[in-house]
Amino acid sequence: MDDITAAAPASQSSSGWPFDTSDWFNVEEKKKPSPMADGAFRFQGAGQYFYQPQSQRQLQTRHGSPITTSQRIPFHTQDTPSPNRSPGANSPAFNMFNQHGILNGQSHQRFQMHMNMTKQFGQQQQSQQNLQTHHQNQAHSHQQQQPHHTQHQQHHDAFASHSHNLSSSTPHFTPSHMQSQTPLSTHSQLSKPTSEHWQEQLRLAQASRDAAQPHHYARNAHVASRQAIAQLGPGARKTEENKEERGRRMPYHDEKHPFTALDFGGQGLRALANGLFKYYFLEKLYVNQNKLNWLVPDIGLLRRLTFLDLSQNALEVIPPEIGMLTNLRTLLLIDNKLVDLPSELGYLYQLEVLGLEGNPLNENIMDIIAESGTGELIRTLREHAQGPEPPNERDWIVLDEAPAGEQERFMVYSHNILCDKYTTEAQYGYAPSHALLWENRREVLLGEIRQRRADIICLQEIDAESFNEYFRPELARDDYRGMFWQKSRAHTMSEKNAKLVDGCATFYNNTKYILLDKQVVEFGRTAINRPDMKGEHDIFNRVMTRDDIATVAFLESRQTGARQMVVNLHLFWDPQFKDVKVVQVAILLEQLNRLSRDYAKWPALKDKELFRYANGDEVDEEPVEKAPPAPSQEYASNTDIPLIICGDFNSTSESGVYDLLAHGSLSSSHDDLAGRKYGNFTKEGMTHPFNLKSSYSHIGELEFTNYTPTFVGCIDYIWYSTNALNVTGLLGEIDKQYLSRVPGFPHIYHPSDHISLVAEFAVKVRKESKRAEADFGHGSHDHRHR
Repeated sequence: MDDITAAAPASQSSSGWPFDTSDWFNVEEKKKPSPMADGAFRFQGAGQYFYQPQSQRQLQTRHGSPITTSQRIPFHTQDTPSPNRSPGANSPAFNMFNQHGILNGQSHQRFQMHMNMTKQFGQQQQSQQNLQTHHQNQAHSHQQQQPHHTQHQQHHDAFASHSHNLSSSTPHFTPSHMQSQTPLSTHSQLSKPTSEHWQEQLRLAQASRDAAQPHHYARNAHVASRQAIAQLGPGARKTEENKEERGRRMPYHDEKHPFTALDFGGQGLRALANGLFKYYFLEKLYVNQNKLNWLVPDIGLLRRLTFLDLSQNALEVIPPEIGMLTNLRTLLLIDNKLVDLPSELGYLYQLEVLGLEGNPLNENIMDIIAESGTGELIRTLREHAQGPEPPNERDWIVLDEAPAGEQERFMVYSHNILCDKYTTEAQYGYAPSHALLWENRREVLLGEIRQRRADIICLQEIDAESFNEYFRPELARDDYRGMFWQKSRAHTMSEKNAKLVDGCATFYNNTKYILLDKQVVEFGRTAINRPDMKGEHDIFNRVMTRDDIATVAFLESRQTGARQMVVNLHLFWDPQFKDVKVVQVAILLEQLNRLSRDYAKWPALKDKELFRYANGDEVDEEPVEKAPPAPSQEYASNTDIPLIICGDFNSTSESGVYDLLAHGSLSSSHDDLAGRKYGNFTKEGMTHPFNLKSSYSHIGELEFTNYTPTFVGCIDYIWYSTNALNVTGLLGEIDKQYLSRVPGFPHIYHPSDHISLVAEFAVKVRKESKRAEADFGHGSHDHRHR
């Protein structure tokens, strides 16, 4: 059951309110009710009538109609009146005006209540008096017979209202008495098609107008909760679970709050203060029956909202930031003054109910909602949206302004490009189809890669077909060579299906580097082959079933002879498997320790001249003088080799993965291991010999590298060995102004749900290199001092 708090202005009692609201509202002063209980209403003139719940009912006993509660007279009780007499005064059919209702609470048409003819409405026609009497009797009948009408609420579970919706009944509101002064329906003429979608709009409007009582939702929350529980069938939860597809990351922390809903209905509010929008945990917000004529853009901060009611206000414009509320299932804008809708409304891909009746909207919008319903209108707005202006360029953050001097510098680019197979409308429904189309996305990706002009490019979630048929030939035009490995599942698939399996691709500048060796680390296969893990059930059930990989490239600089290891990885995505990701990183570091020992003994490369094709058109050009290539550098220790580890770690900075990489060890009792058994890893703990640091830790890590409506966080990194490299520059964050109107990636300007990382490094000058130059020797370096 939702905890709905009935919010009231500061002038009202604030008992039970969990926070100060003294400066929240600008409420119009209300007139005090008449001290008379029912006398004033007995002579109520024609016009809109609202029954005051705080007024005590004073019903007079009719003489001549004896009342008895004796069980011995079964036909003379107040619930079963005798056919030959009128009902008793306490009968549900007896209303406040001493009138008796006939069918559905209607009064006698020939005998009306007494009117004060000196009132303003005394000159109105008798038919108007009849209509007013009908409304009052019907409203009173609703309050008297509320338990009886509970059965009708299955049609109005979102509102917990009690309306008959009979064809013979008249709406409780008339155009002259609406708070927003908006006609009941601008598009409800007989010419409108009577489709089920339009009938739904009319039903929503009627139910919303019946919710005229202040704090209506809070008062009826218990009724709505019981109905919601009753309507939940066995298949409801299964349907919700099926919506969670691959890669759908839910928030890491399930926060608990004393309330998740606020009801400001019927308070006469003219504005909402900024303090309200700090309650980001709200799931339901009711601001109906007020006097709002504008809505602040901060509404987009309440991204957990699933229900928003803005009906019966005077809104003329909806801010584009409404598109940030991607969790909305119900949005009610009934009886406002809207003439158009923002295209950003198309981002609300989970919206099931959109109430628009009672607005002077253009015919195109109303035709779509009437003929095809909410889903089609949202899709149309999304597909035809112009989108926000392009974001500002990401800043380049300089960390070391010293000239390069003798230091060799290189730039690393890392990006999870979002495999085409995973880019479905079911998972990324907030994005227009053209932003998900692979032919469009890959062009944007290639354009950014070329713009950054990095020396080393690491891509994750790239399938074999895209590597072989697009990126490798295109990047070859820019003098890049590449290596690629797929996830291990491709080994058991046909060639046709295997080419769609994603993996990791590493490209390097062929003019600058030579590839000495390349390796792949298959985490599951490596784990199962460890002697200490063969008997562990967690290895079989949790690690071996994952086919994630890492690739290793051993490069040498043609010009300086410096060597380095470049690791490109993609860990398992599911946040419920933190232990698996820790084990995957531990296996990787163990394999890197073994490989680096071999690479430290790697023989020197003799031929490093770059082969070039002859070009007859350039015979007149003078050859460019270049320094001869330096000999290959030697490394006495495996940890002296510069090391870069980049990729999608699917782990935040508070995770065991981050701790293991940054601190060099991880206790076997770490929370991420959750008591699992992984051989020596959980018996003795995990260690590695490398001095690693996240390049973006110099600026406190980015706020996010993965940006979707369900998850925003930093899970991608570029790690480097601090004893051999310095960070000199970083690519900054995304334009925040642009993000305020884009609920998630991919988007037309960002082709993946991840953002790219770019870091520039400088190779530290080795002291022994200078001594080697003085001795004119290259094989007798002293490596004792680091």
